[in-house]
Amino acid sequence: MTDGKNGITYADAGVDIDAGNALVERIKPAAKRTARPGVMSGLGGFGALFDLKGAGYSDPVLVAATDGVGTKLRIAIDTGHVDGVGIDLVAMCVNDLVCQGAEPLFFLDYFATGKLDTDTAARVIEGIAEGCARSGCALIGGETAEMPGMYPAGDFDLAGFAVGAMERGSDLPAGVAEGDVLLGLASDGVHSNGYSLVRKLVEVSGLGWDADCPWTEGSLGAALLTPTRLYVTQALAAVKAGGVHALAHITGGGLTENLPRVLPEGMGAEIDLAAWDLPPVFKWLAQTGDMAEAELLKTFNCGIGMIVVVAEDRAEALTAVLEEAGETVSRIGSVTGTPGVAYSGNLL
Repeated sequence: MTDGKNGITYADAGVDIDAGNALVERIKPAAKRTARPGVMSGLGGFGALFDLKGAGYSDPVLVAATDGVGTKLRIAIDTGHVDGVGIDLVAMCVNDLVCQGAEPLFFLDYFATGKLDTDTAARVIEGIAEGCARSGCALIGGETAEMPGMYPAGDFDLAGFAVGAMERGSDLPAGVAEGDVLLGLASDGVHSNGYSLVRKLVEVSGLGWDADCPWTEGSLGAALLTPTRLYVTQALAAVKAGGVHALAHITGGGLTENLPRVLPEGMGAEIDLAAWDLPPVFKWLAQTGDMAEAELLKTFNCGIGMIVVVAEDRAEALTAVLEEAGETVSRIGSVTGTPGVAYSGNLL
């Protein structure tokens, strides 16, 4: 039916519905490969369905987490290297979720931009699917928001939402006691926290994103965009083996702020900074900004992306489990009866 008018369209206002539909079709194969037991519906509906019994749970408790990528996106956008930020988005959510003792089940993303570039959006979402596949987590839905006038040309923002489950009574932290051993799992770099400071330090250095990286091969921008490490399957294997009392994802606030979040009131930790080698990226950041060690420790992960708090008599066995799962494990300290985190040795 037509009335003969040829007036202003939604596309004239800057919103291209056809581009959005094309994006959905392009990412369907990526989402499909993340399918797992429990998934009941694919992309395109008004909501996504998930069957907890189909996933193998009898008396489940749901756990939810949400996060973003922060100003690391600025580097990705400015360099055009957007493929890894989807993995970052998933990691920041599911690494938090597993700290509760939960298995990630499904993930939804929110991609917002001023004008939709189908190729850029697809590369980002294909990265999200990759992160989900590595975590055993299904990408079952999301939202692509094209909002003219809200974002400068070429800019976009991301948010992620992960839902997991555990059987009732298996939540973490649980049973943390004085004398428990702290196993540090190596990070893959800066991960996705502290990037406002990273960007400031790069500015101080006078280097551009395309400059040769001072500590490794390739460009500075590419090195700083190394995706956040996913710890999900490895951590769950350790939990299943028995003896894990807590997990702490080392994000914003570093070791100083994140470890106390999983310790009972009145308890603290001692950490030996000489127990692992500070990765070169953090040495460069510290030297560039003449940073104090304390500032480094409360801003960045400093090479430890996850801490596993374990019973002392299980430390050796769980180290083996984690190493077999691909982790680099360092015995970095222990739980004490004194609140706060005390450091010994030198990091720098």
